[in-house]
Amino acid sequence: MPGLFITLEGPEGAGKTTNREVLAEGLRAAGLEVVLSREPGGTPLAEEIRQLLLTPREEPMAVDAELLLVFAGRAQHIAQVIKPALARGAVVLCDRFTDATYAYQGAGRGLPETRIAALEQFVQGDLRPDMTLLFDLPIEVGMQRAAARGRLDRFEQEAQVFFQRVRQGYLAQAKASPERYRLLDASQTLEQVQQAVRDLLPEILAKVAAR
Repeated sequence: MPGLFITLEGPEGAGKTTNREVLAEGLRAAGLEVVLSREPGGTPLAEEIRQLLLTPREEPMAVDAELLLVFAGRAQHIAQVIKPALARGAVVLCDRFTDATYAYQGAGRGLPETRIAALEQFVQGDLRPDMTLLFDLPIEVGMQRAAARGRLDRFEQEAQVFFQRVRQGYLAQAKASPERYRLLDASQTLEQVQQAVRDLLPEILAKVAAR
């Protein structure tokens, strides 16, 4: 596809959404169409699925049910937002994508990677991010930031050991795919992280030009 698909990943409180705006501003200044989206979510139907996933409730959610809901929302998101945007040449900046599934449902919940990979291929086909920005920071810092935002969602209420596994899952993915990942130290000040994001603009613009 002629567009460019960039995902932003990281544990809770890493600042993905804030820094996505910084990246979008720089790309728009270069004259590019930028589409901002997120997962779970991205369309009205997928946002309803997001609420099912994030809302705390008395009934425990089975891990496989969680995984299937994630990919159900993803299928809708890809069909309605991501593929059409890429087809017309836009840059899609997505706050989380399938790498989050490997980190949260795989490393965090303990689901086999083969099960996630089978759904990934079924739902996405050949669609993969062109670049992934991983905002990494100590779990303690991220959870403090998340708590400062207000009421914690179902995932944010997990124990710290869960998020340690998630972080290690992310770092393992970055190590396995260095050609796609750009690792950013999100424990720095907001200004420092934003500058690190801006420093990636020339590389991203070069990828756009090469399409």
